[in-house]
Amino acid sequence: MNLRNTAYFFIVSISIVVVLTFGQNLIVPFVFAVLLWFIVRELKSLLDRIKFVKDKFPSWAKTLITSLFILITLGTISRVITVSIQTLAKSYDKYEKNVDDLIQKINNLLNIDLMEFLTTHIGNFNFTGLLSSIVTSLADILGNTFIILIYFLFVFLEESHFETKLKKVITGKQQYEKVSGILDRIERSVAKYLGLKTLVSLITGVLSYFVLMIIGIDSPAFWAFLIFLLNFIPTIGSLIATLFPAIFCLLQFGEFGPGFLVLILVGAIQVLVGNVLEPKLMGNSMNVSALVTILALSFWGALWGVTGMILSIPITVIMIIVFSQFPATAPIAIMLSEKGELET
Repeated sequence: MNLRNTAYFFIVSISIVVVLTFGQNLIVPFVFAVLLWFIVRELKSLLDRIKFVKDKFPSWAKTLITSLFILITLGTISRVITVSIQTLAKSYDKYEKNVDDLIQKINNLLNIDLMEFLTTHIGNFNFTGLLSSIVTSLADILGNTFIILIYFLFVFLEESHFETKLKKVITGKQQYEKVSGILDRIERSVAKYLGLKTLVSLITGVLSYFVLMIIGIDSPAFWAFLIFLLNFIPTIGSLIATLFPAIFCLLQFGEFGPGFLVLILVGAIQVLVGNVLEPKLMGNSMNVSALVTILALSFWGALWGVTGMILSIPITVIMIIVFSQFPATAPIAIMLSEKGELET
């Protein structure tokens, strides 16, 4: 029996991985739509703290207001990023010239042939191709915005009838309350994570924008948005978010000074916000082991790339909550948790 159960487990696991891999183009926008729905519900709860809004505005009106706010925000971001990409595209030739100047300075400083070293170990360095790949990845994320909004619309329409359907499917009162409680915990945990992480990433992005603007990097809004986005990736996101504008600054100016300045100042913002502000806001609310965080980051990153890295923590939180509700999977939830303690 145990051997058969183990075989079933591996078959189901492999099947899930195959579906997630080949269904990425359909599943990822849907997941983002659900997360967007969580954010809308969180914004609605914030509006309900205003007594006048809570008493005078019906639920559909608050949903409409928060949805329009998000749409306007996404539209503004898309506009800014599009303009920034066009600006960067026009400067490719200048950046490539600065690359040659920078390499020559390194050759003189270290008394080596850097280009020969790079060619020998990593092949011909093509900055244009590297920058194009970064821009393409970002454009792909923005390109799914319309599909995400379509999914979100249907999720919103389904919300009004979901509770009625759930009551008809689960006839037992005790069982219904248990399932409803699980869904409420998932909503609270994911909404809290997204809300606080968005706030922390926004603070980091805004502060970095002013630093980058003062230093004079091209399209500071683009890099600030990239910092904001990459901060959703746990552990390594803040490091990558710091290195990208620092390296680009080296290539733009062809000098070491501005690049090191970006590395120090943006890095200081990341350290202060990530190690001082974020722990105070987040606390231990996510209850995810540090090792599990790295493993989840690697697994979802290998499966869905940068998008999977961004989604790794919300997905892991949902898994812990669901697994903790069933005796057969509770040990898995304990191993995934931070200290082996599960919320009841």
